[in-house]
Amino acid sequence: MNAASPAPRRRVRVRAPELVGKGGWLNTGDRAYTLQDLRGKVVILDFWTFCCVNCLHVLDELRELEEKHRDTLVIIGVHSPKFVHEADHRAVADAVERYQVHHPVLDDPELATWKQYAVRAWPTLVVIDPEGYVVAQHAGEGHAHAIASLVAELTAEHEAKGTLRRGDGPYVPPEPVATALRFPGKALVLPSGNFLVSDSTRNRLVELEPDGETVVREVGGPGVFNEPQGLALLPDGRVAVADTVHHSVKSYDPGTGAVGTLAGTGRQWWQGSAAEGPAREVDLSSPWDLAWWDGKLWIAMAGVHQLWTWDPETDTVRAAAGTTNEGLVDGPAAEAWFAQPSGLAAAGERLWIADSETSSVRWIDLDGVVHTAVGTGLFDFGHRDGDAAQALLQHPLGVTALPDGSVAISDTYNHALRRYDPATGQVTTLATDLREPSGAVLDGSEIVVVESARHRLTRLRLPDEAVRVEAVAHRTRRAATDIAPGTLRLDVVFSAPAGQKLDDRYGPSTRLLVSATPPELLTGGAGAGTDLFRELEIDPAAGEGVLHVSAMAASCDDDPLNEYPACHVHQQDWGVPVRVTEGGAARLPLVLAGMDEPEA
Repeated sequence: MNAASPAPRRRVRVRAPELVGKGGWLNTGDRAYTLQDLRGKVVILDFWTFCCVNCLHVLDELRELEEKHRDTLVIIGVHSPKFVHEADHRAVADAVERYQVHHPVLDDPELATWKQYAVRAWPTLVVIDPEGYVVAQHAGEGHAHAIASLVAELTAEHEAKGTLRRGDGPYVPPEPVATALRFPGKALVLPSGNFLVSDSTRNRLVELEPDGETVVREVGGPGVFNEPQGLALLPDGRVAVADTVHHSVKSYDPGTGAVGTLAGTGRQWWQGSAAEGPAREVDLSSPWDLAWWDGKLWIAMAGVHQLWTWDPETDTVRAAAGTTNEGLVDGPAAEAWFAQPSGLAAAGERLWIADSETSSVRWIDLDGVVHTAVGTGLFDFGHRDGDAAQALLQHPLGVTALPDGSVAISDTYNHALRRYDPATGQVTTLATDLREPSGAVLDGSEIVVVESARHRLTRLRLPDEAVRVEAVAHRTRRAATDIAPGTLRLDVVFSAPAGQKLDDRYGPSTRLLVSATPPELLTGGAGAGTDLFRELEIDPAAGEGVLHVSAMAASCDDDPLNEYPACHVHQQDWGVPVRVTEGGAARLPLVLAGMDEPEA
């Protein structure tokens, strides 16, 4: 007689709130959907915003799962903007095509669904069972294996109950558009005078004649490149290519057409991975731009908020600046914080950096010290010229060194080309009405801008006078959490996925780092530790600020017969706006994986 199948493990279930978004739906053939329409399917809500490199990582993590369970699983992207530009429906539609999102997307510019699901971070994944109940929530990256296991479990459980509905999902692909380029990323001028452009969405490089329009040749394609971005000319005549989604740096020889790998393994770097070593044995994470400076190739490692270098003499890579913590902190390279560096430009004793998520322009000097020229942090952005200390940008993706020592800024979400002059400390606007400029390159007395969302290169003469624009300032639009003064209990909720456990054989498997802006918000509890809970002390006079929380947990397969179990890293950074008020919460739960079940 066969043994009875084990009963499904108990789960906390909460009725899923309805899906609401004033921007409407994409990738559905103009049809709007409700949760009732999706009843009988396993549903994953992916709360994302297109500026967020971690969100782009999760899109890639979900692709295999999406294909494997296409008849029972529906993934819904809930686009929840951080920047003002990301609330523009046209920009969301562009991003859905740019990043090859092959599932329905709900455009939620007012964060209505985000608030209903109590989401606190990008990216966040919410799993809804076929009966319409939330059964799991995961913040950050690295959860694909856990969600795959849960989807398989839910599929079997609800098929047995008769509550699973198989069949086609709601995804309707958009019509393809014929253009020479599609969402290009960066460009450079080859020694021949031709332009080489990273044609990111089509996974290739395109060489254009000096007119910037006539195609000479196309290089690569799917399998060779995957959303390439930055380009840099190497001293030996080859071009280094930031092969962003392949997590590698490739080489391209314009003379022979040969493509090779300079650095990276094709795997994404995770906390605990090597941060230096032989170039093709060390993992990288979403390299976004490149520059040859000070005898090395510098890499804007957007995926881990750092700068790395490749040394051709030793054929090694190493982390050269940044701690992997996300934010804006200047100082010695090893102590500096970046937030998705996406543009680099070499200029003598300075390497300029477009630090996109802090809407800032920064530089590193030959002594290895990081400085900020424009920008204040993760939550302030806008379009304001004048003295650099009060000037504002909005998610710049590129910087270009100019002959007079100033730097041109591809101010992407302001659709503008800006200029910072270190001699005067002034920021000006050179041109407007550029759709999502992502980089620019000098060509004689002119500057050629990569207009990514217009799918073209645009040639401009550097103007003698700046364009006057009306000043606009913004802060990230998220409601503050009211917290009580005094002791605040911080709980990072983490439940190891089914079949896994926290593995402490080689030391602590969890890590928690807490800081605040302003630092005076915390009178106790800041710093690093290994527990996922902490008592924080909040200054009653602080008023308001932001708690910065970074958490990591490593879970391993729970099989006593397996000497070398597979392990998985789950990690997330939160920036939680808070307001200190009497009667506010004495506990702050942040869900890394699982469901929050506070003690009664």
